[in-house]
Amino acid sequence: MSSDSPATGIFRGIGLSLLGYALFSLHDALIKSIDGVPVFQIVFFVVLFSFVPFVFMLAFSTKEISLRPQLPGLVALRCVFTVSSLLCVFYAFNSLPMTQVYSLLFAAPVMITLLSIFVLGEKVKVIRWIAILLGLAGIIVVLQPNNVELSLGHLAALAGAASVACTSVITRKIGSREHSVTLLLYPMLANVVVSGALVMLVYQPMPGIALLKMCAIGLISVMGQMLMINAYRSCEAQYIAPMQYSQMLWAIVYGALVFNESIDRNVVLGSLIIVISGLLFIWRELVVSVAQPVLRTRNTRATGGPQAVSVESDKMSGN
Repeated sequence: MSSDSPATGIFRGIGLSLLGYALFSLHDALIKSIDGVPVFQIVFFVVLFSFVPFVFMLAFSTKEISLRPQLPGLVALRCVFTVSSLLCVFYAFNSLPMTQVYSLLFAAPVMITLLSIFVLGEKVKVIRWIAILLGLAGIIVVLQPNNVELSLGHLAALAGAASVACTSVITRKIGSREHSVTLLLYPMLANVVVSGALVMLVYQPMPGIALLKMCAIGLISVMGQMLMINAYRSCEAQYIAPMQYSQMLWAIVYGALVFNESIDRNVVLGSLIIVISGLLFIWRELVVSVAQPVLRTRNTRATGGPQAVSVESDKMSGN
């Protein structure tokens, strides 16, 4: 944590997180802009390019790092969910308007809280149950089951949110025992191996512009993660978590200006309900001293790595 005043740290953390979420939104818009390329192929090259800044980060580290997992079974399970989340979310962005994808991904904190009951044994008070029900209601409003035919894109977005939730709960369970580099490296390797095997079945020649976009996505994803890591180091997670909802504004801007997407009133209404649900979780965290299953959750899908480092295990930074 910085030695500056608390207020300075809070403003720095909020600024870094807003910039990080803006980069993630650009990351998602670039994914959506790639046409005619199989999802497996996009994932493979994006994660492959993500290794470039990651390797430089390791090369310039002055700390000795052990890459051997302390809990290999749970690390492997986390890899499964990170691969699933990446494939599902990339497919969703290629199939649906950005606002719809974000609305459904915002349901991840609701799912995390539900999973924390069964996996982590946490007790959920009345306020959180209200927030859970609000979040579920918001999902129903977004999906409009009576008016809109559900597509594979909708199911992929929900599956992506569920995978993110599972990844986050596992990260919380093992984060104090595993180094952040370990949590970042193995999901990246898993994504490369799985998507690489599938690419051999569906590979299609790509124009140079598509390859450049994938390179940019990989670099932006790592840049966004580093911004978020530093944001969490600058101030408490309770100030960072609400900034995620700024992505809906970016989704509206990109959707209207780049993809000619109309703004659906039901999507906006459902998104507001889901945002209120998420803010209720955060308010509960802020006012009452309880464990935090919700706050450090974004964006495990970016490269399959953690968005916030574990304080106890991150020796690489010297913190």
